[in-house]
Amino acid sequence: MSNVRPAILSIMYKPSKSIRHPLISLLSVLIVSGCQAPEQGGVGSVSADPPFPPDALLWPRIREERIGTLLGPAMERGGLDVWIVMARENANDPLAAHIGAENAGGLAAFLFFRGADGTVESLALSPVTESTALAEVSPLDSVRAFDRGANVYAVVAEEIAARDPARIGVNNGPRSVADGLSWTQRAALEEALGPELASRLVPSADMVVEWLSVKLPEEVEIMRQAAILTEQLELEAYATVVPGETTDAEVARFLKRRMAELGVTDGWAPDQNPNVNSGPDRGHSHSTEKTIRPGDVIQTDFGIKVHDRWVTDIQRFAYVLRPGEAEPPPEIQRRWEEAKAGGRAAFDAMRPGVMGWDVDRAQRSRLEQNGSIPIIWSTGHPVGYWAHDLGPRLGGSANGDPARGDASRLLRPGHTFAFDGFFGWTREDGTTKTISVEEMAVVTTDGAEYLIPPQEELVLIPSR
Repeated sequence: MSNVRPAILSIMYKPSKSIRHPLISLLSVLIVSGCQAPEQGGVGSVSADPPFPPDALLWPRIREERIGTLLGPAMERGGLDVWIVMARENANDPLAAHIGAENAGGLAAFLFFRGADGTVESLALSPVTESTALAEVSPLDSVRAFDRGANVYAVVAEEIAARDPARIGVNNGPRSVADGLSWTQRAALEEALGPELASRLVPSADMVVEWLSVKLPEEVEIMRQAAILTEQLELEAYATVVPGETTDAEVARFLKRRMAELGVTDGWAPDQNPNVNSGPDRGHSHSTEKTIRPGDVIQTDFGIKVHDRWVTDIQRFAYVLRPGEAEPPPEIQRRWEEAKAGGRAAFDAMRPGVMGWDVDRAQRSRLEQNGSIPIIWSTGHPVGYWAHDLGPRLGGSANGDPARGDASRLLRPGHTFAFDGFFGWTREDGTTKTISVEEMAVVTTDGAEYLIPPQEELVLIPSR
């Protein structure tokens, strides 16, 4: 762990007994995390003050550093000499905000040239009526104006011809986030470049994955603080459960209210966040009006977005004690321990240079020995700008399949993942239930570290 607070968390947040509901568990988590319970209001609730106050300079500063330090190596790994992004209002490129093109009006071009030393020279070609304002806020090295009404593709072609690059990346390809160049834009660009240069156009997708998948240390710290809040809110939500009365959807609505109070937004599709599920497996889905009952294992899959940029994806699990129970039944406890062990095996496999497939395989080797039913989901996925971000997929090894696609990508320092520890079983009614306790981690130079301490014990919710 980095910095003082996470180090303290890793030492103290390891209860020897199952997490109790609600007072001790919530207050201990809040105090250790540096938060204080309010004098009034819900037990152990997070302060209503916005934990991530607006900072208009935060993203522009981080974006500029990302372009200056991470884009060049990503272009080299992606095999690009030049990267062209066309920006315009109303139908802008999905990557506009990552290069300073989010406020484009008239059609403009953003060009990135990789130097022999791995650095990047960046240039925006903008209509004269917008170039002055763009130059004041652009993270690029320079902004060059052209007459409004001029053919921007001809201006781009002139610049490209002068550089004579071998491989020219454009945002056409199978990745939605790197597929922003429209068919008409592509045709106009090819016509302006001419047959020889147009033949050098290649998809930018691999480069985009290499660039966006690596997060700066400051970004990791933002995500760490967001993860702390995400877990706190999940535990706070469990404290509201009254078995036999509370429904999954009511727990989800509680979390929605807390998000609104704290000024954070959804980590993914709002109708499916959070997914609170005390019944059989439903995959990525909405919470239903099922009533939570004694004997239920509750899954809460929840993520928040902070600073309108970075997201979390964390699952916390609870067990509803039956009358007379003080601990989970031995079989539930065994399943929980096996799920944790699977997650720990995956975590231990994370280090630079291994494939995402290797991490998935580490857990599946454990699953094949512990009596779990087959698990159809990948062990994990990148998380950062989106809940399912770009980068290596921690999956692909089920059924002995070979590594391919994103599962064959290598882990690098700065990659951030959400990943599950699995155990699944068949219920009496023939449906399945899977414990998939989900944690977040970042790859370091020699391994990985959790963003927050992993869940060690089930949250226990007493019956009346």
